[in-house]
Amino acid sequence: MFRILVIDDHEVVREGIKGIFAADAAEFGEACNQAEALKHLRERDWDIAVLDISLAGRSGLEVLKEIKQLRPRLPVLILSMHAEEQYAMRAFKAGAAGYISKGSSRDELRAAILKVIKGGRYISPSLAEKMVVDLSTSDKLPHETLSDRELEVLCLIASGRTVGEIAAQLSLSDKTISTYRRRILDKMGMNTNAELTHYAIRNGLAE
Repeated sequence: MFRILVIDDHEVVREGIKGIFAADAAEFGEACNQAEALKHLRERDWDIAVLDISLAGRSGLEVLKEIKQLRPRLPVLILSMHAEEQYAMRAFKAGAAGYISKGSSRDELRAAILKVIKGGRYISPSLAEKMVVDLSTSDKLPHETLSDRELEVLCLIASGRTVGEIAAQLSLSDKTISTYRRRILDKMGMNTNAELTHYAIRNGLAE
């Protein structure tokens, strides 16, 4: 029997993953935020955690790090609406066993979950190629100097969201988002949202 913990703040996603394994002997735990996830992890063992990288109020990468501290040997598959270029490398460095887009087919998601449960790693061919290219160069791109949260805010700015909209999505204050925006501009040597958006589009970071 598979024991699968699904951590996603959208019920439709949790139900969708359960539906993929409807014909299997699988047991599910569901969490819509960090607190619920850690509660499930403390109460029992799981074969895999499937984690959304964009939980309300908390970066999925931060939750991933907490999961690995609490359960170092638990494999975690990141399920994300964001393109691999945005977060996959950071996710693997933080301890993820796989990264898959929410745009993937049901069969691909099932295969990824089963592969990770069996001790493997899931990585798409396109990401594997990018990793090889990255290993051949030591130069960091400007966005690679950003923190996980700063990168998340950059991607949201590039998608056209306002400070207020970003604050609401991340459950943070407008002032905090404005502070992140200023740090991002400073680190990347830019002055406007338009510059950030152009950079994000050019580097495959925009949704």
